[in-house]
Amino acid sequence: QVQLVESGGGLVQTGGSLRLSCTAAGSIFSINVMGWYRQGPGKQRELVASISGGSTNYADSVKGRFTISRDNAKNTVYLQMNSLKPEDAGVYYCYADVAIYSGSGFRAYWGQGTQVTGSS
Repeated sequence: QVQLVESGGGLVQTGGSLRLSCTAAGSIFSINVMGWYRQGPGKQRELVASISGGSTNYADSVKGRFTISRDNAKNTVYLQMNSLKPEDAGVYYCYADVAIYSGSGFRAYWGQGTQVTGSS
């Protein structure tokens, strides 16, 4: 099995910064895309950022403020969040498309979520 463990959430003031981390562990042959979704209060889950190889993708609402990066040797993805706004608050979920053996194909695995709470 594959587990994704997130860390780094917390309480942050408007304009502040946080860095989220997510490490994938378990039976991993290869990881394709890694990324972050979030779900704010009363909102649907939305894609925040993703990274695959050297390519990154961001939601328009976070472009220029958030940076996604990845350490393939550690099976870890990071989300550096700067200039945080109240609307950035929510539960942030890490995901990874993982192949557990050669030829198995990729499937998505999710973390348990980490809370980002804003304060003014």
